[in-house]
Amino acid sequence: MIHGLTTASSALLDRLSQTIQKHPRRITAAVAALLLTGGGGAFAVASFAPDPAELPVRTVSYPVESLAENLELGQLETPGFSLYRSEQVRSSDTPESLLQRMGVADPAAAAFMRGDTPVRQNVLGRTGRVVSAETTDDHRLVRLTVRWVPDDSGNFRRLVVERQGDKFTSRVETAKLASGSRLAGGIIHSSLFAATDASNIPDGVAVQMAELFSGNIDFRRSLRKGDRFSVVYETLEADGEPLSSGRVLSAEFVNNGKTHQAVWFQERGAAKGSYYTLDGESMRRAYLTSPVEFSRVTSGFKMRLHPILQTWRAHLGTDFAAPTGTAVRTVGDGVVEFAGVQNGFGNVVFVKHRNQHVTVYAHLSRIDVRQGQSVEQGQTLGAVGQTGWATGPHLHFEFRVNGVHQDPQTIVAQSEAAAPISAASRPAFDRLAANMRVQLSAAALIEQASAE
Repeated sequence: MIHGLTTASSALLDRLSQTIQKHPRRITAAVAALLLTGGGGAFAVASFAPDPAELPVRTVSYPVESLAENLELGQLETPGFSLYRSEQVRSSDTPESLLQRMGVADPAAAAFMRGDTPVRQNVLGRTGRVVSAETTDDHRLVRLTVRWVPDDSGNFRRLVVERQGDKFTSRVETAKLASGSRLAGGIIHSSLFAATDASNIPDGVAVQMAELFSGNIDFRRSLRKGDRFSVVYETLEADGEPLSSGRVLSAEFVNNGKTHQAVWFQERGAAKGSYYTLDGESMRRAYLTSPVEFSRVTSGFKMRLHPILQTWRAHLGTDFAAPTGTAVRTVGDGVVEFAGVQNGFGNVVFVKHRNQHVTVYAHLSRIDVRQGQSVEQGQTLGAVGQTGWATGPHLHFEFRVNGVHQDPQTIVAQSEAAAPISAASRPAFDRLAANMRVQLSAAALIEQASAE
């Protein structure tokens, strides 16, 4: 009997297999219909389930042991943090006033600074030096750092006062300045320096721009409201903080609708660089327009009432008003013909240039050159003073050609320009000029965006 059932089952399976092979599509459709019917049935059954919102809700609570059990709040450890602040040293600062201005409350630190020789020599009584403080969250001093540039060596000094347990130590370090560049721009509303101050441009950069374009623009009389400028200048940084500004790398000044541009470039093999237009023409002339940087002319080359003699007589030079101690520079290359005291001139320097040209610098408070010394254009000769026949501190400047007095402004305007960029340096200059055009355009956009 069992053998008969087995034989029947085998025969049924063979028949099913043959049927599936002959009619695969029909079999697939039948299975799909069966599944859909089953799904619908399941959906229909699920539709009769109770609404979850009507089901009873039960809250279960379990006690959790506190990790701070049996500890007072004051015994718990909280993560500490550091506070940072930077300031500039003032000449009137004491250790207490300097620390208080930076939010430091640490009498021990103030006492150490008062008795520490490096701090007394390099911080107290100084003006403008950058100081940074790191403190704990309760305002005790961790580290105090002061940075400054002592000379033109390309280095800066760093004084560090640091907490070591309950005591403080100090040390002075020397490190290299890093060079960077910045873009800036401005619009003239009243004066050049008012515009540069509004744009946070250092005074040294403003003076350089005035010097750079002084042959094209009279900054005392020719500025117009709405004139604009863009400048790219070098910055000297210590530990990422700018300490001072360097040379103007490129500049553009639009005065009364006319655009003036300049870029600094040093040819390969040249001892020093110079400024050129973006087309490669030199902006350097045989003589500077002024022996004193951006000063005010109080008396020109003309007839005047002499302030001491009270008689009308020819004023054979130009007077520049400036505070005592302001640097006086030679307007051109030459040799010191005389350096000393001479009658009404007081302390005076005569410089002989080529073509029988002689320049005179009078009423100096000090003289920094000696007779027979060779000097280069822009080199310091001395400082503004009030020696000789002078009613106030100023520089009396004269220009003589073959012994005859000439109007300095006329001579400067007629002086020839230096040679343009050489053919060998032209490719490198063109690449630099193209880059500077982009940067000056970016500086102009920055200023327009800030003005709007």
